[in-house]
Amino acid sequence: MLKLGVNIDHVATLREARYRGREAGEPDPVAAALICETAGAHGITAHLREDRRHIQDRDVWQLRERIKTRLNLEMANAPEIVAIALKLKPEIVCLVPERRQEVTTEGGLDVAGNLESLTETCQRMKDGGIEVSLFIAPDPAQVEASAKVGSQFVELHTGAFAEHFNQKQARNVELERLVAAAKQAHGLGLKVNAGHGLNYQNLAVLHVVPHLVELNIGHSIISRSITTGLSTAVQEMLRLMEGYRG
Repeated sequence: MLKLGVNIDHVATLREARYRGREAGEPDPVAAALICETAGAHGITAHLREDRRHIQDRDVWQLRERIKTRLNLEMANAPEIVAIALKLKPEIVCLVPERRQEVTTEGGLDVAGNLESLTETCQRMKDGGIEVSLFIAPDPAQVEASAKVGSQFVELHTGAFAEHFNQKQARNVELERLVAAAKQAHGLGLKVNAGHGLNYQNLAVLHVVPHLVELNIGHSIISRSITTGLSTAVQEMLRLMEGYRG
């Protein structure tokens, strides 16, 4: 069964627009996470950024205490955040690149160019009982490097696929890259997740990509929830995932 991890960052983005610097505010991303779980989500994803632009430290600690499913902490490979993760003990961390000027995570992690530091972090997480996923472009060199550093998962960056979705030829090229990367990762013993830009229109096409374990989806679900309600938005996404055969 293909699993759904709901990214709640954009709930916190809306809260911070009005309540930045305060100890409370609405909407509450933790309350949103609990609704997602009740609706059938298999896990909750939250990105604790170095600049704390949306998710705050108190959010991740409350998530750790209150959610019943799987907590996926997205994070930069930065000493402060690594230390927090080792204390927080989410079930899994997803290491991502982080640039201050971006609105959301736009590119894949350069694993091949950071073998030493990522190997160290993967080992520290493993010693702490935490699984590691690496958010990478569907590039053969990055997949190979991900296996070398000791991660258990890769999360394939589906942004280029999503951006080219309405251009059939370009979309098919990106799909072929994702298929090849998933097969390569699986062959190297890595589990395969995917995410970025996935929505209610493009998800069905992604079913051709093999070996997927989990999709991490945030913006599309949160934006749809404005008109349908969060529970309905999650359930509709889950229905679109039902036909996946891996």
